[in-house]
Amino acid sequence: MLVLLILHLVAALLAPPLVRWWGPRACYPLALAPAAAFGWAVAHTGAVRDGGAVVETYPWIAQLQLDVALRVTTLSWLMMLLVGGVGALVLVYSARYFHAGSAGLARFAAVMVAFAGAMLGLVVSDDLLLLYVFWELTTVFSYLLIGHSTERRSSRWAAAQALTVTTLGGLAMLVGFLLLGHHAGGYRWSLITAGPPPGGGYLVVAVLLILTGALAKSAVFPFSSWLPVAMAAPTPVSAYLHAAAMVKAGVFLIGLLGPALAPAGPWRAVTAVAGLVTLVAGGWAALRQTDLKLLLAYGTVSQLGLLTVVLGLGTPQAALAGVAVLLAHALFKAALFLVVGILDHSAGSRDVRELSGVGRAAPVLAGLAALAAASMAGLPPLLGFVAKEAVLAAFADRPLVLAVLVAGTALTVAYSIRFYWGAFAARPGIPVTEIERPPAAMLVPVGLLALAGFAAGPAAGWLGGLLRPYAELFGPVEEHLALWHGPTAALGLSAVAIGGGVLLHLVRGPLTPALARLRFPVGGNQGYEWITHRFDRVAIEVTGATQRGSLPQYLGTILLALVLVPGTAMLATRPWRNEIAVWDSPVQLVVCVVIAVAALLAVGARRRLTAMLLVGVTGYGTAMMFVLYGAPDLALTQFLVETATIAVFVLVLRRLPDRFSARPLRRSRWVRRGIGVAAGLVMAGLALAAVGARRAPSISLAFPDLAVVQGYGRNVIDVTLVDIRAWDTMGEIAVLVVTATGVASLIFERSRTGPRPRRPRPSGPRRDRRTVWLRGGATLPARRRSIVFEVVTRLIFHTVLLFSLFLLFSGHNAPGGGFSGGLVASLALTVRYLAGGRYELAEAAPVGAGTVLGAGLAVAVGSGVLGLLFTGDVLQSVKVDLWLPLIGHYYLVTSLFFDIGVYLIVVGLVLDILRSLGAEVDRHVEAAGEPARGLVVEREGDRT
Repeated sequence: MLVLLILHLVAALLAPPLVRWWGPRACYPLALAPAAAFGWAVAHTGAVRDGGAVVETYPWIAQLQLDVALRVTTLSWLMMLLVGGVGALVLVYSARYFHAGSAGLARFAAVMVAFAGAMLGLVVSDDLLLLYVFWELTTVFSYLLIGHSTERRSSRWAAAQALTVTTLGGLAMLVGFLLLGHHAGGYRWSLITAGPPPGGGYLVVAVLLILTGALAKSAVFPFSSWLPVAMAAPTPVSAYLHAAAMVKAGVFLIGLLGPALAPAGPWRAVTAVAGLVTLVAGGWAALRQTDLKLLLAYGTVSQLGLLTVVLGLGTPQAALAGVAVLLAHALFKAALFLVVGILDHSAGSRDVRELSGVGRAAPVLAGLAALAAASMAGLPPLLGFVAKEAVLAAFADRPLVLAVLVAGTALTVAYSIRFYWGAFAARPGIPVTEIERPPAAMLVPVGLLALAGFAAGPAAGWLGGLLRPYAELFGPVEEHLALWHGPTAALGLSAVAIGGGVLLHLVRGPLTPALARLRFPVGGNQGYEWITHRFDRVAIEVTGATQRGSLPQYLGTILLALVLVPGTAMLATRPWRNEIAVWDSPVQLVVCVVIAVAALLAVGARRRLTAMLLVGVTGYGTAMMFVLYGAPDLALTQFLVETATIAVFVLVLRRLPDRFSARPLRRSRWVRRGIGVAAGLVMAGLALAAVGARRAPSISLAFPDLAVVQGYGRNVIDVTLVDIRAWDTMGEIAVLVVTATGVASLIFERSRTGPRPRRPRPSGPRRDRRTVWLRGGATLPARRRSIVFEVVTRLIFHTVLLFSLFLLFSGHNAPGGGFSGGLVASLALTVRYLAGGRYELAEAAPVGAGTVLGAGLAVAVGSGVLGLLFTGDVLQSVKVDLWLPLIGHYYLVTSLFFDIGVYLIVVGLVLDILRSLGAEVDRHVEAAGEPARGLVVEREGDRT
């Protein structure tokens, strides 16, 4: 099964190049992926015939007790047949439905195959969390397929609505899964059902949440509105997603969980009420439609309501009838959607008011459509008749529900007749529709689906034997599927339903006003639009009331919440220990006093530059505390980070006023001081509480030994970053790349990868030109130049870079590492920019920041791949022993490459900041003709 999932992934990745080479014909080889799933299911029929299961388990995330647990039983076997078989036929059909050069065809083919793989993963998942992963993948892929025609607003709206409704339902379902799995002690469904029946008050909440997700996915009331709107998708998408695959996910989940959860309090009530309302409302709405595709869409809604009622009942007979309806509906509804696609493709219309005489012009198509429509109406000897009789027999002891089912079945017969009459009948007063001969590649899938429904009716006994093990999960099965049970009550009710449906069609003329008036006061789509618009309105009001544009107000609100909520709880419980050592050395007290005084003075500072320098003092003081506590690596990093931060602040302050505000803020300053002191006390208390709350030894106690044994280094800090906690570092450097991109996108008016400024080339004969090593800052205004600063910067620049490389390569065993080395190199570039401006920066770093960032991320990820190749674990360090003449024996650790990646990313980040906040701002100033505000003190006469 895992091989099948990988096959779908590979096919999805190959789909775009295949479509570029072969056009729509690429759908033929792509159909082999779902066809392989169908063939696998057929080959394993014997394994599930007697109630057995095919199981595969692969370790995945041990910390979450999450494995790739795959399990195929009777229900999932049936769904594999539908997902694989119908998926392959739809792809074959798509090869002629789309024409060469169709917009987005490569994307469609790739997403279609990926969706088939996600749906396959959903039905074979034995772990509830893994099932949810595939559940959400189907949501995302269906969003892309429904919104295939991106140029149409209706398509985009339909995709967004489907995504919103099904995602919200999926999130509710996830909470239900977590409740269920937490109580059971695991998420493996086969183990949950093997244990004692779940119980307790929590079960009601879990059941309601899970049913919310299932009903939303299958478009059952009150979530029915998204499916008819989703008919904006291409017809092959509708045939697959909304007949055989995606909308079946919800009822599949009900069927999967039914054996264990059906006895739970709200299960039967919710499924019965929601299903019956959907059955009748969907059927009634289908009678009003003039678009054949919409008619089938509302018919699908109605049939999904029927499936919800039947599979939700939780009795053996209903379960057997439910899987029969599941199979029959997939066969006839997929065939009918493909028929509509042929009509739209060949006749140019799918409106029943415009089509006439199509049956005579396309007799083969009409015959196949008649078989599928007859199965939908429940006429013998088709599978739809067998399934309908089984449903009516299963509810024989529930007269109220049975009456609604008969009414819903009559509506199904009526809209089935309306579909066939509207698509193929010759009607007076309407010109005969011209239709092209449908290609064989489009007729064959329709024929196979329609004939399968026809053949399955007489073979109902054999088919019932295959499906019987699922029904036996609910108890002993007393009835069986058969085409003829004799003169039973179910047969009589079936005849009543057929007669009622024929009567509804015959009185369609007088019934038209009633159809138009008798509907819900607010349509599902209107309700969705009203809810979304209300949310938008509330969001605007809340944003207008809270987002006032004042950063101090936002920060003050956050800190007040910190003081009031955790602070109050902390004062009430006092969770810290009584024995507290204030300091280990009097020098620490001195440094703390300096930090506190600098912080208080920063609050009262009126000038931005003064406040920035005072904040810098607090950072350097923190670095000094690291020194006093014997952490030179942390101290070095803190010193470098603080210096780089000050440089960035300087760049930003150039574009801000010198002072914070001209208004009198004495009272507000004291309020801010009070909030700051209170927040500081709360954080100190929380730190003490965290230290005193430890009950088990810290895992960091093992880090020194792990650093030497597994990381092959003596610098515990660096080895932790690149080996022991390498996944954390990988996430952090990814954030740095995103940050650099965000900063650049806010500043640059043009691409940041465009041409960088270059110094003007000297003119004249080449022989008169001389290479200049220490070039002066010719591009800076004379009053902003400092020759001494420029020359000294150029003299020490390369030395600083070499020092940064020393820190990089020595960091595994001594203070340093990729982060520290990158900061040193970044500061060298910063000083170069401060000395000579943006042109000098371009000379110092003649490479794009994006290139450096991408290279760093690639090197870091590549080091993880090396560990995977050599040890089987991603980001695991590997020691390579080497020997060179004159040097002797030495060793190389692969985590060094991870450190190099970190080094490049830090350099790229600072380079991006220098070019955006520095060089690009300079360019803006020059373009606007504003007076330059230099980074050095300028004296003009008596004014500084």
